[in-house]
Amino acid sequence: MWLFLLFLTIPLVEIALFIQVGGMIGLWPTLGIVVLTAVLGTILVRSQGAQAIMRLRRSFDELRDPTEPLAHGAMILFSGALLLTPGFFTDAVGFALLIPQVRSVTYRYFRRRVGQTHFTYGHTSQRREETSGIVIDGEFEDVSQRSETGGKSSGWTRH
Repeated sequence: MWLFLLFLTIPLVEIALFIQVGGMIGLWPTLGIVVLTAVLGTILVRSQGAQAIMRLRRSFDELRDPTEPLAHGAMILFSGALLLTPGFFTDAVGFALLIPQVRSVTYRYFRRRVGQTHFTYGHTSQRREETSGIVIDGEFEDVSQRSETGGKSSGWTRH
């Protein structure tokens, strides 16, 4: 139900803001602002996204929990979508999410509300112990010696 209200409320707020701002400064300046914020937002999202990817790679290299860099990257991606959506309210939220401190506060808020049970990266010693006892039984024939001794080649090996 709250998602329905969100999809209903945001466009209504945007329409009201367009009417108010357009009435104060005119149609063309209003459209110019919308296009300018989309272009500026795209430039900022590219640079912040590159930094977020660099932080994510660093967390993988250092074998640290990548949750926070991933969350920051997701918020940057979401802010890019908001900035490309025409409107003043969505632009305000999009630009706010490009501020690292706002993203950190948002991350901490959602981190308290969403539980994380565990995090593993790569192979753990427990997995090695579980898989170290597996034995695969099979038969083989050395076809390289067979072709050297004059046996018929299967065509799958080179002479």
